[in-house]
Amino acid sequence: MKKFFSRSASRFSAAAFQRSAKFAKFTEFDARELSRIVGPNGILTDPNDTTPYSTDWTRQFQGATAAVLKPKSTAEVAAILRHCNDRNLAVVPQGGNTGLVGGGVPLFDEIVLSTSRMNEIRAIDATTGIVVCEAGCVLERLDARLAEHGYAAPVDLGSRGSCQIGGNVATNAGGTRLVRYGSLRGTVLGLEVVKADGTVLDFMTSLRKDNTGFDLKQLFIGSEGTLGVITGVSFLAVQRSVTVDVAYLACSSFNDAIEVYRRSRRRLGEVLSACEFMDGEAMRLVNTHLGLENPFLGRPNYPFYVLVETAGSAGSNSSSQLETFLEDLFEEKLVCDGILAADGRQATALWALRERIAEALRIDGYVHKYDLSLPLSQLYELVEAMRKRTGGIAKSVVGYGHLGDGNLHLNLTSDENSEQLANVIEPFVYEWTASRRGSVSAEHGLGLMKAHCISYSKSPEAIQMMMDLKRMLDPKGILNPYKTLPMY
Repeated sequence: MKKFFSRSASRFSAAAFQRSAKFAKFTEFDARELSRIVGPNGILTDPNDTTPYSTDWTRQFQGATAAVLKPKSTAEVAAILRHCNDRNLAVVPQGGNTGLVGGGVPLFDEIVLSTSRMNEIRAIDATTGIVVCEAGCVLERLDARLAEHGYAAPVDLGSRGSCQIGGNVATNAGGTRLVRYGSLRGTVLGLEVVKADGTVLDFMTSLRKDNTGFDLKQLFIGSEGTLGVITGVSFLAVQRSVTVDVAYLACSSFNDAIEVYRRSRRRLGEVLSACEFMDGEAMRLVNTHLGLENPFLGRPNYPFYVLVETAGSAGSNSSSQLETFLEDLFEEKLVCDGILAADGRQATALWALRERIAEALRIDGYVHKYDLSLPLSQLYELVEAMRKRTGGIAKSVVGYGHLGDGNLHLNLTSDENSEQLANVIEPFVYEWTASRRGSVSAEHGLGLMKAHCISYSKSPEAIQMMMDLKRMLDPKGILNPYKTLPMY
């Protein structure tokens, strides 16, 4: 098996990998032919223009691209891929470039295929809530359009202002409200996908029930652009909530935080829309680096914080349910302190404490980020183990995430990109997770960062089947190479 990853080199730059000799070099001929497809305004080749597409939001994944293409239609995407497949040119599909594992970043000279100009909402059915749109629709704008009809997008992310629905589907993005709405695997009804050879696959059904044969769209949800380029999405929007209430609670132990979640599921039931946690170290960073006020001013920095959100329809009693629930938590001494948002402005401020942790971490230093799924009872044990293991090497060790689906965001910072710290963290973090039968990637995908780690969560037989599918759908391996599967 070809090894592309070198641990001794700089972690996520071209120097750490080996360019595959099977891919052709981009030439003036390619520039002319591709420009005919997308028009002069649809191609960028000047490094000053292409650099933003070669670096991710975290600035940890940095590569280069020979050209950025911005098609406006599925037909143009198909024509681009036919040309690239014939010429053996590698292609990286890219949406809003908000990923955290380098999945949408070119490494050497791969062509970036940006879906940013494919942003048309084709249809919104006001009766059923079924939406048909192009892959480049930005999540926040899409949600605003849905609001006009009383609906909301079934996924909500901190990057909602720039991420695109096609990228969300390609990575099976989770987000903060998965506990209420489930994953995109359940809400996506149909896809339009272009294979590596330019063949357009029309799975764009708008039916909630279609039990005819294999559900082929599922192959492309979460495939990170390695099997095909998603150009269109049909999904089921959710009913927009009329009443939304947010409580922010302080707990003295992680076991108490788990118990808060357990009881919220039982007591709040269908109105529970989010249950998030952050540790005291995360609170310290957002206070220090972003100037966000701890809602419990004048009190000690508690070890753990839990955000509980409820949402209901008109006439529901979700607000009173939450108030009663909070009173019971205090009586049973499961929380040390708590605050219930008085209005939307305060609710937004409480959410900011959770959603802006990643921003505070970037200010704190170079960030080593890990997105993991673990049994809930063992979720925070990894943070504690990592603090003990790294000692004084790490500047900060932070744990936060989604209690509702057992998703831990483990982050460690240092003043600079420390290879010493990286070697202390890995492969320990993956071995520890695998020993608990967890997943090394909960919601961000494998991308460039974790392509070599897939065996920690998948059996050899499963990996072989993935390789077989890749060879069948993309025989030349031109789609998003070096990502997800280590041999590509």
